[in-house]
Amino acid sequence: MSSGTTNKSGLLGSRLQAAREMAFVGREEELAVFNAALYGGGCSVLYVHGPGGIGKSALLRRFAQEAAVAGRPVSMVDGLMLKPSAASEAELVIRDADMVLLVDDFERIQGLEGWLRERFLPRVPMGALVVIAGRNPPDMRWQADPAWAGALEVLPLRGLRAGDAQALMDSTGVPAELREPLLAFADGHPAALLLGATVAVKDGGAADRWTPNQDVVATLLDQLVGELPSAAHRHALEICAHAYMTTEDLLRAALPGDAGALFRWLRRLPFVESSSLGLFPHEVVRELLEADLRWRDPEGYAVMHDRIHAHLAERVRTASDVDVLGAVAALLYLHRGNGAPAGFHGRHDEGGFQEEVVREEDVGTLLRVATAAEGAASAACAAFWAERQLEAFRLYRRTDTGEPVAFSAWLRLAELDEEELTADPVVAMAWAHARATTPLRAGEHLAVSRLWTLPQYRGNSPVMDLIQWRVIGNCLRGERMAWSYIETRHPNPAYLRHYGMRDISEQPRLGDDAYTLLVHDWRAVPAQAWLERIVAGPGPSAATARLAVLSQAEFAEAVRKALRQLSRLDALAASPLTRTRLIAERAGQNPATALGDLLRQAIDDLREDPRSVKFHRALSVTFLRSTPTQELAAQRLGLPFTTYRRHLTAGVERVCADLWHRELYGTDAPAYRST
Repeated sequence: MSSGTTNKSGLLGSRLQAAREMAFVGREEELAVFNAALYGGGCSVLYVHGPGGIGKSALLRRFAQEAAVAGRPVSMVDGLMLKPSAASEAELVIRDADMVLLVDDFERIQGLEGWLRERFLPRVPMGALVVIAGRNPPDMRWQADPAWAGALEVLPLRGLRAGDAQALMDSTGVPAELREPLLAFADGHPAALLLGATVAVKDGGAADRWTPNQDVVATLLDQLVGELPSAAHRHALEICAHAYMTTEDLLRAALPGDAGALFRWLRRLPFVESSSLGLFPHEVVRELLEADLRWRDPEGYAVMHDRIHAHLAERVRTASDVDVLGAVAALLYLHRGNGAPAGFHGRHDEGGFQEEVVREEDVGTLLRVATAAEGAASAACAAFWAERQLEAFRLYRRTDTGEPVAFSAWLRLAELDEEELTADPVVAMAWAHARATTPLRAGEHLAVSRLWTLPQYRGNSPVMDLIQWRVIGNCLRGERMAWSYIETRHPNPAYLRHYGMRDISEQPRLGDDAYTLLVHDWRAVPAQAWLERIVAGPGPSAATARLAVLSQAEFAEAVRKALRQLSRLDALAASPLTRTRLIAERAGQNPATALGDLLRQAIDDLREDPRSVKFHRALSVTFLRSTPTQELAAQRLGLPFTTYRRHLTAGVERVCADLWHRELYGTDAPAYRST
């Protein structure tokens, strides 16, 4: 027989089966569980569940092969083709103790689950094996019933391991230069990997720019997600894909409607997982939904993004101390696509390191770590500040071993004594820089970030992510913080410069070691503007205008001058007040117009206090009615000139005090009232 004749013999089904066998990779753990049950050493019922395209059908075909090798009869039932009333195929297992029954696409006949558990399976003879595979996990009543404890084994099917995904890609013949972006896109999802490989091989193109085209996106969404109940359900799923973690309150902030019902629906989806922080989808589903919405509705995508950003930014400001790290991580993750430093090195719910508040009993550990990390001189600084500001310190441990690997401190300083200046050259240099540049105003403080990390945990590591998130949280939550200083031994701390922090010219020294000290003026670039800069990513668009930082005397003089020029918009435009926080927080307005409105409102507010009504009248006649002279103003008020002057001076001082209070505390702060 010729080779050509040989190639044409046999059945197409045999060829398809051989190709599937060659493409099957991994799943050693699942096969071990099945084989244990197959040879009488395991469960009687195996329930496999996972999202569409994750490989359930391929695994059942391999189970069938294993059963055939063992000489066991096999019955395959497909829920896609089986009507609920037609279960005759499955009845075979009741009459044969050697039978292996494999049920695929069980989600199509999920309504039979109760009948299967309560009526059908109890009639199966011992020795028989039933495998159920579907997208949805089993009803909790299986595991709540102690009778099923030894008889049922539940196997959640997840993406392929990295080595297995690579082996599957090898079977597709994808060129080496296309493998890395494909593996990153698929994240171990077999269907995404195979479909992406097919398209990538056909399309070619630059490997470093490869992304799934819209045909791949649409095909995989149909397979993985399918039809959705309504537009609201689709929006909820898109929010879940865009956010790091989805909670019910986030859903409520981003999507009007019944957030509770939509959240309950999300958590039941087979491709959505739960963690202690909320819900998150499988990564390939996340990327597909993101790509689809950005392409299909860019304006809707932007609106969704802005709503989630506003919610998460507010959460950073209001979260409890223990929740700050998660809140910052969620905010940065939202901007992962534009160069913002998200810093995620593990799974969503698997932290390799944990942060703790430092207690008195941890001080000895602090000194040992500080000495090993930075030397004796730096450890002495740690001991000094731990005695004075223990609440400023955080300890970072390995989760698996409890090993302490780093300490950080966020020192808040409003004034320093001679002992403090002498004890720590880093803090002394920060204090000297602030005093020489724009000193602290009444009620303000500066912060100095100190860090002691064991050498093997420095650089781009998960524990540095936690420390970075804590620093960002401190910056965004700081009340009346004028300056922040971050010390580092890194020769080129580019990630800190990305945050808009600049080096000071001098380098403090501890022993033989020189440190870089990076500084930020929070009065010149407040927290909101700074946040907009770091999430915008690098580039010209990230530039932020610096605000004027005035002393109280300079501020009051500027207010007095602006009151005299209240009717002249051009004069108000030249006022230094237009470059202060006071005006910057009134976004969207012309600065000169905003300043005029603010001054008029400050005068008007004096009417609310009965003790200051006379001041309001003097200011109103003088500045709001443009009375030419003060003598004429006194006449209009029917007051002696000296009394009028006393009321006017007191009124101006009250306006200055009120606006200064708002400059320091924010425009949403209640107006200042003297006692």
